[in-house]
Amino acid sequence: MAAPILSYENLGLVQGAGWLFRHLDLFIGERDRLALIGRNGAGKSTLLKLIAGAIDSDEGRRTIVPGTKVVMLEQDPDLAGFATLADYVLSGEQPPQPYEAEAIAGQLGIDLTREATSASGGERRRAAIVRALALAPDVLLLDEPTNHLDVGAIEWLEDWLKRFKGAFVVISHDRTFLTRLTRQTLWLDRGELRRAEVGFGGFEAWTEQVYAEEERNAARLDAKLKIEEHWLQRGVTGRRRRNQGRLAKLKEMRAERAAMTGPQGAAALSIASDDVKTKVVIDVEHVSKSYGERAIIRDLSLRVARGDRIGIVGRNGAGKTTLLRLLTGEIEPDEGTIRRARTLDGIVIDQQRSLMAPEKTVRDVVADGGEWIDVLGTRKHLHGYLKEFLFDPSLAEAKVGSLSGGERSRLLLAREFARRSNLLVLDEPTNDLDLETLDLLQEVIADYEGTVLIVSHDRDFLDRTVTVTLGLDGTGHVDVVAGGYEDWERQRRPRVEAARRPAVKAAAAPPPPPPPARTKLTYKDQRDYELLPKRIEEIDAAIARDEAAMADPGLYARDAAAFDRLSKGIAALRDEKEAAELRWLELAEKVEG
Repeated sequence: MAAPILSYENLGLVQGAGWLFRHLDLFIGERDRLALIGRNGAGKSTLLKLIAGAIDSDEGRRTIVPGTKVVMLEQDPDLAGFATLADYVLSGEQPPQPYEAEAIAGQLGIDLTREATSASGGERRRAAIVRALALAPDVLLLDEPTNHLDVGAIEWLEDWLKRFKGAFVVISHDRTFLTRLTRQTLWLDRGELRRAEVGFGGFEAWTEQVYAEEERNAARLDAKLKIEEHWLQRGVTGRRRRNQGRLAKLKEMRAERAAMTGPQGAAALSIASDDVKTKVVIDVEHVSKSYGERAIIRDLSLRVARGDRIGIVGRNGAGKTTLLRLLTGEIEPDEGTIRRARTLDGIVIDQQRSLMAPEKTVRDVVADGGEWIDVLGTRKHLHGYLKEFLFDPSLAEAKVGSLSGGERSRLLLAREFARRSNLLVLDEPTNDLDLETLDLLQEVIADYEGTVLIVSHDRDFLDRTVTVTLGLDGTGHVDVVAGGYEDWERQRRPRVEAARRPAVKAAAAPPPPPPPARTKLTYKDQRDYELLPKRIEEIDAAIARDEAAMADPGLYARDAAAFDRLSKGIAALRDEKEAAELRWLELAEKVEG
């Protein structure tokens, strides 16, 4: 293993009356791709600031190779005092080169001349990304980089990080983002930092093994782990197993919904029988909505049935919020009709979490100051109900203002899901949630008996949750797809590629140049073109198998040589995969030519 470029030994930090964590050792290699995982409140963001050198530790020694540039992308960049986004991006003792910043801003689609005070959350986040990337870091620290970004910006950032030559550490709730990018995992859990040479794709298998080893150790010592420390882990383990059954049920629901869908790509869901008609809660017929000359929604027909989980996706500005407001009756269409069931009674959980008064206690918010709460007609004790939403019961008297952003979001979920309703509206519900809270949210949505409308950029969350996806492309057209984000992406990909090809042809100036001599593939080229996709799949499977083997927490202690062989083998497989992908892309260009 290569020598680290940045490390901490015996790291400790005091927070409040005690240690947030202590005796932590960590290191970052020059090409590491690290996921930093942990519950809300575990200290992930604080640990990133320590790595960056933005705050000082109370114990420990920080070592860094001279000349190494460490840059941190914070969750909430401070734009106070800056007139425009450009002023913020180009500030500091060693600001980025203006041409670098402008180039990245152009690719991200952000206007840096925008006034900082009027910039939206998405624009502020893009400006912060431009600044961080343009500074040309050797170590890049990313704290929830996908918050407030649309799917297009997230995919652009993924591509940039895949090409990045330095190391990065990322905190994110976006499973798809983490799975695609990370190769190592740091797990901050109950004040302890563990490291595994597996990406996020192997994280759950690794944690299951760690918990199993803890249970065996506790049994051997004839001691029972404290309930206060371990109830959450047991709940998470059981929840993940139950989620497998819920995913199977979700697939069945999608299959049923697909049977009610018209021809592939049709923007309407037809109703097959009178029995289904009685279940319709929102009936949309030939609806259009425009703002000025711009068409937001064009000729949309849709029937939303009771129990549907509807996901709304698209780039920022494509019209997601407009469509949501049309479906809920907040605004009216310019053309067409929308009929809603008279019994529709909804609750809305919005991006701002605006209903949470900081001076109130958790008890005030959830149980109106009492000991008991009525949850959908069932009387539950406050402490037991808080446990269901991953809170330690001792937090019942804590002020809302003292909670982290993720904890406040979880508290809002606890309060709202206790109410009786048959329509749940979630606008970017995954912002500020940790992975365990996302598991909980998926579970609650799966068990919810009413209809759910979700606006989200979290691709994995949509794939695990929704039965129907409404995909907006920004032109007014809405795809209606039975399935999740990946199903929509699969359907629209050929259309997007087809639209790009004529654009390239139209750009060519007449008269066209004489056609170049056709490049003929050699026998070897043709074989590689046909066989490499299968080989890439085999390499992916081999990497996943070896990462699962390395996830064994006791492997290094038992057989250090085997651990080293697996580590080197995975590195070799990744190199082979990268070479195979480059080779196939070169051949694909020849074929297209």
